[in-house]
Amino acid sequence: MQHRTVDELMTRDVVQVRPDTPFKEIVRTLAEHDVTAVPVVTADGRVVGVVSEADLMRKSADQPDPFGRVPVPDLQEWERDRAEGARAEELMSAPAVCARPEWNVVETARLMAVQGVKRLPVVDETDRLVGIVSRGDILRVFLREDSAVREEIRRDVLERTLGLDPSAVAVEVVEGQVTLTGTVGARSVIPVVERLCRSVDGVVSVRRHLTYTADDTGSPFPAVPAPMGM
Repeated sequence: MQHRTVDELMTRDVVQVRPDTPFKEIVRTLAEHDVTAVPVVTADGRVVGVVSEADLMRKSADQPDPFGRVPVPDLQEWERDRAEGARAEELMSAPAVCARPEWNVVETARLMAVQGVKRLPVVDETDRLVGIVSRGDILRVFLREDSAVREEIRRDVLERTLGLDPSAVAVEVVEGQVTLTGTVGARSVIPVVERLCRSVDGVVSVRRHLTYTADDTGSPFPAVPAPMGM
């Protein structure tokens, strides 16, 4: 199976700022390019942090309400230091959480979820910036045509990986939802088929209606016979 990598999905022309970029220029950069965060990159191309709208908003949040209606938030010391910053290196979140070009969609999406970020700078083995990947980029894999998903499941999952006769299992794909119907030789193969199908780029869900001719799991339940004509 050919999983799409970050290198195939990322944006290569990255909006970025330098560590000494002043506050107002960062705000202007975000507004002009319609982005909510930018990597902070040194002169030799290394990513040292990311500055986002959330980082910049601390400065506004730390200001007293001119009408006295809202109390000044009780910021932690590190948050107050950020709020008082005037340059990217003082405002940014560091170290930067980055992805690598060879990563697949799953590991990239998991890192975004764990870190609670919308995008990741992409760096090479020397930590130099080569691109940026966003949630939208990751979601593009679900735009694959159903026919392409079906063909990959039949060819790469059933035939090449599991050595099954593709004609024994019917594969239907509608809007990324996969339905498997048919018979496999061993009961233990069924969860493997499902897991591999779920790993195919563009698959939203998998429903299986599979029977088996031999129970190799040691289950006390009898094998489910294959329907006639299959």
